[in-house]
Amino acid sequence: MPTSLASGAAAPGGEASADTDLDAPPRLPRGPRGAGAAPWLFLSPYLVLFVGFVIAPAIYGFWISLHDYDYTLPGKPFVGAENYQKLLSPDSVTFAPFWQSMKATGIFTLSSVPLLLVVPLAVALLMNSRFRGRNLFRSLYFAPYVLGVAVVAVLWRFLLDANIGLVNQVLGSVGLPDDIAWLTSTPAAWVALVSVTVWWTLGFNSVIYLAGLQDIPAELYEAAKVDGANAWQRFWAVTIPGMRPVLSFVTMVTIIASANMFGQSYLMTRGGPGTETRTAIYFIADTGLRSFQMGDAAAMSYVLTLVLMLLSVGVFMLFREKESA
Repeated sequence: MPTSLASGAAAPGGEASADTDLDAPPRLPRGPRGAGAAPWLFLSPYLVLFVGFVIAPAIYGFWISLHDYDYTLPGKPFVGAENYQKLLSPDSVTFAPFWQSMKATGIFTLSSVPLLLVVPLAVALLMNSRFRGRNLFRSLYFAPYVLGVAVVAVLWRFLLDANIGLVNQVLGSVGLPDDIAWLTSTPAAWVALVSVTVWWTLGFNSVIYLAGLQDIPAELYEAAKVDGANAWQRFWAVTIPGMRPVLSFVTMVTIIASANMFGQSYLMTRGGPGTETRTAIYFIADTGLRSFQMGDAAAMSYVLTLVLMLLSVGVFMLFREKESA
């Protein structure tokens, strides 16, 4: 049928529709009745796991934090916000050790996060360039990340041993001090924990950065070259703005991961010297699983969660302000 005839088809009432829009897009056919349930059907396995392993434990953990919960005893009396009040009262026996562990977590986070943002970005920029053996280089930097924390911690515990460790032997062979107590003194213990963590996890951030770099259009770099921008100017004018969403994601993930550091401290330094490197997660696990004070441990975990949520919101707002500027 010609277009003119089709557009002039009779409207209800027997009159031709004069207001027919010839440029209107064709209507897509609607799906069969009940098609709206299909997405939920595909999502249902994930939703079941998410509710069972995330939502339900979170609610149950909050319920535990409101009780004097000792899983070795039958009675678990309700105490309300008492477990939270103890964390804010200097007279409480849990106040000082908990905030000491939060301080240790802060030291580790402030020391490791900048390195885990800058070093992987430099590695990703190098991996994004063209050179012979690039794939081997990428594999070498990502390889440590596939190792478990137990393997990494035990390996470096022997390498950093003050008496038989290979690190001190290498330092002594080049004329440097060879008796550094890497795992039993500060600040050497912090240097060891941060260095091992950066070596172990930089491959993950590098891969995320590399994916972000490959999404930046090459035309932007070519236009910057035409305008006379050097490599440093192209980095700040093209790479950083193009990587801003990726930087926001990597920053939040790295902060959360660093604040949850446990295995390195537990297996390498045992929280020592003293309790200097005992992080918040370490202290929470010790309180709940060794001292059987699950109510106190749950309250501590929710305080840590609140701090991490505030930090995540701050990072999001920081990058959002830069995007709108």
